Amino acid sequence: SYEAFFSRYLVVLTRRAIKWSKLLKGKNSIQKSLKVKRYIRKGIPNEHRALVWMVVSGAQTNMEQNPGYYHRLLEGEKNAKLLEAIKTDMNRTFPDNVKFRKTADPCLQHALYNVLVAYGHHNKAVGYCQGMNFIAGYLILITKNEEESFWLLDALIGRILPDYYSPAMLGLKTDQEVLGELVKMKVPAVAELMERHGVMWTLVVSRWFICLFIDILPVETVLRIWDCLFYEGSKIIFRVALTLIKQNQAFILEATNFPDICDKFKQITKGTFVTECHSFMQKIFSDPGSLSMATINKLRETCREKLLSQG
Repeated sequence: SYEAFFSRYLVVLTRRAIKWSKLLKGKNSIQKSLKVKRYIRKGIPNEHRALVWMVVSGAQTNMEQNPGYYHRLLEGEKNAKLLEAIKTDMNRTFPDNVKFRKTADPCLQHALYNVLVAYGHHNKAVGYCQGMNFIAGYLILITKNEEESFWLLDALIGRILPDYYSPAMLGLKTDQEVLGELVKMKVPAVAELMERHGVMWTLVVSRWFICLFIDILPVETVLRIWDCLFYEGSKIIFRVALTLIKQNQAFILEATNFPDICDKFKQITKGTFVTECHSFMQKIFSDPGSLSMATINKLRETCREKLLSQG
């Protein structure tokens, strides 16, 4: 049960918290190193999460180099169409989370609206796109700070996830195809099944990429994935996706038709394997085997060219 897992996990969290306190020694800075990378893979305690994310993603440096920029964006001229699109999605963002309800005090909807409005005016090529509301919402829950959430959103959308949220979503489409190629290499039987039944990868994994596993995997597991995502970049998404597919290969291969395959992909994101985030995170670094950024970039190049030629 979840309770049994969490009581075991609390022991791990306590041990990690002591190690992190020693590492940070009350300082507000951290240098990238193999030790820090190892610590991050084992999970950042919640009380240090915002600080570590800010530093390792480069968001802290950007914020310090642009004092007052966030507030100037909020005070500047606004694009009415953008405001309308953001307003429409407000009540759809974490409707079950009490902190995002209109009756909450403080109501996080206001902070969420500000962060998305500022980002839409900062990055006009992207503006606003569905999925960004969930990501910004998670950032606000962790940082409890609008400006920090804005700069972390910028780190994700501007640098870590290349071209996921632009109107054409070319980066997102490319990475879904890259995952397909990686599955061919590492779990060929599943790739063959998908091909045989004509199931496109975008149908089963697009939300994994767009929402970075929010509302797909359990909260604690998502936060652990994000810990590594901010430090190691987008290849973490592929590691998670490949682990889910590889671990559930036999189950997926039981599918005999198109809807069956789609249903199996929904089911593999639930259950003990994904809830036990500590062992799950160990698995993402062992199960898929070696996965270099060079391999991913090479695949991105060929997949992007293929998509562009298809128009």
